[in-house]
Amino acid sequence: MGKRRDSDPDSEYGEPAPYDPTFNGPINKRGCTDIICCILFMAVILGYMAVGILAWLYGDPRHVLYARNSTGWYCGTGPNKDKPNLFYFDILKCATSINIMATALNGLQCPTTQVCVESCPSTFWAVGLKAFSEEDKAKVFNQSLCVPSINLENTKFTVKQIIDNELCPFFHIPTTPVLGRCLPDVTALEGIPSEFSNVPGLPTSINDTANLIKNGTGDILNGFNARDVGVRIFEDFASSWPWILLGLLIAMVVSLLFLLLLRFTAPVLVWVLILGVLGVGAYGIWHCYWEYDNHKQMSASINDIGFTTNFSVYLQVQETWLAFLIIISVVEAILILTLIFLRTRILIAIALIQESSKAVSHIMSALLYPVVTFVLLLICVAYWGATALYLATSGGPIHRVVALNSTTGDCMSINGTVDCDPQNFSSSDYPGCPSARCIFIKYDDESLLQKNLFNLQIYNAVAFLWCVNFVIALGQCTLAGAFASYYWAFNKPDDIPMFPVSGGFIRSLRYHVGSLAFGSLILTLVQIVRILLEYIDHKTREAQNPVARFILCCMKCCLWCLEKFIKFLNRNAYIMIAIYGKNFCVSAKNAFSLLMRNVVRVVVLDKVTDLLLFFGKLLVVGGVGVLSFFFFSGRIPLPGSTFRSETLNYYWMPIITVVFGSYLIALGFFSVYSMCVDTLFLCFLEDLERNDGSLQKPYFMSKNLMKILSKSNKAPKRDKR
Repeated sequence: MGKRRDSDPDSEYGEPAPYDPTFNGPINKRGCTDIICCILFMAVILGYMAVGILAWLYGDPRHVLYARNSTGWYCGTGPNKDKPNLFYFDILKCATSINIMATALNGLQCPTTQVCVESCPSTFWAVGLKAFSEEDKAKVFNQSLCVPSINLENTKFTVKQIIDNELCPFFHIPTTPVLGRCLPDVTALEGIPSEFSNVPGLPTSINDTANLIKNGTGDILNGFNARDVGVRIFEDFASSWPWILLGLLIAMVVSLLFLLLLRFTAPVLVWVLILGVLGVGAYGIWHCYWEYDNHKQMSASINDIGFTTNFSVYLQVQETWLAFLIIISVVEAILILTLIFLRTRILIAIALIQESSKAVSHIMSALLYPVVTFVLLLICVAYWGATALYLATSGGPIHRVVALNSTTGDCMSINGTVDCDPQNFSSSDYPGCPSARCIFIKYDDESLLQKNLFNLQIYNAVAFLWCVNFVIALGQCTLAGAFASYYWAFNKPDDIPMFPVSGGFIRSLRYHVGSLAFGSLILTLVQIVRILLEYIDHKTREAQNPVARFILCCMKCCLWCLEKFIKFLNRNAYIMIAIYGKNFCVSAKNAFSLLMRNVVRVVVLDKVTDLLLFFGKLLVVGGVGVLSFFFFSGRIPLPGSTFRSETLNYYWMPIITVVFGSYLIALGFFSVYSMCVDTLFLCFLEDLERNDGSLQKPYFMSKNLMKILSKSNKAPKRDKR
């Protein structure tokens, strides 16, 4: 065997694995691999946990979930539990940028008094000129809309003083609650009362008032008007969820049946798909010749047209269709010749696909493992999202004294420069500026935690990517160990070990965390570089010239190809790790050398499998999607069913949900099957190099594969299938 390989031009890719009489599948006697990377990964996980604890201790998501009133209390919780909405006294100050502090405020804060209210005002109201002489302030103002510190029954303030000090609003318009804030109902502004033109503090023109509110808050409202749409969508899900689950169940059954029936239908499907591709090419040749013949009488040529960006013009020229005819004919000829010369390898690919279907039928528990991967990925995403949210809200709010009427000297000297505590603030402390208020400016960014907040968010993102890639690697190594146990069982299914999936999972976690972390780290680093490149491209897009755009495009393309290659290499390295228990670098080298020694078989199997799995996904997603469309649109009502499509506000939402869910289900099932094909293929190549069919070195491959290769075993083989 060695001498024959020495003369093989492919010997530069290493020597085949030597025969081992004790080898019968994934070895049990193995040790821990890539210990240094394992320690590094554990240290990163511990650091990740420390970052999460730090964020949890100092973060406060209520900054995002709840609105704050002018005194710093949250609406909808604590003492304001029954008052979930934030009301702005003078919404015009939120709509204009004339005030100096208006541009300094973040979020939906603005330089006017804000109070928590039980419900948002839904009518037009304003203080009239006669109200200024009113002694009973309770008849002028609504106590529920005033600041809690004032009691209209006992206050000594006059109406003018109440308005000047913003203790109560002097007007309000119809508003609607949006994310806990009372924002103007733009649709109601058309009916603004005429008396609003006589209200002090408002524009004299009614249209000016309406336009000012529209211009300042229209974009906000347009961005959040989806709330009503969201409610309707929720109602649709509430009424159709049993049928959505039924659609997903159908997708699951169809995916499972497709994979199990491939052992019988794979040859037919593969050849039908191949002949379909050739048929499409033949039709293209005929159509191009037909167009070429029709344009033969045209006097215009390609030289007459010259260069133009209107591609349809070229379709009216005879030379264009001649070029298409030549290109498609060459491609068709290449496909036919490839089919002729690689027919044996196509048969091997079909046999491996059939063998994979048998393996899945014997190890049905492998189809449940994507659920484990999904749960672990969900945990990673949830932890990353929660940590990012807590970190982003870890800074304490900073409040400063702001003068609502900053025309006087005393007001101008304190405006936005003095820190304050909104819960203990009193405007009486500033007698020279009675309109002083303590309002939120920004979140603290001067503390040690805040100065390192960006670095912590970067750490959160990098650790998240590493964990996600590790979870995927763990799943691939686990499934590889299970399916390798199937292949190297000489008498199937009697020699298949008990609980092969559990065995592969335990071996991966016990011995190979370091190797899986190593491969995941390499992939993570490439992904980080890709993200940075996308960020640079996004930030510099406006300043880029064509040369810079071309260079960035080439760099992104190269990194995309590199990421795909590393994923391919890692996948096969994990298979070798699951079988032989060696470290990542040795496993990757052995896997790559083995594949390069059989590169033609690799390409054929990869393309045939991709074609078949693409057809399977199309069948599952397309079939279930069409079925759900006809059902949810009411075209095929089920007899005896209480569900009616007329009750849905947006019937396309359940359809999209079913289609997306069907795709995820098909992706989960087919990822297991794809891993099975890749594992059995590597085992098959190892089997060919290790064994020769003799009594001492019998083949472990199926009888169908041996028949295709014109090989046989001298030792009897009990294959119960």
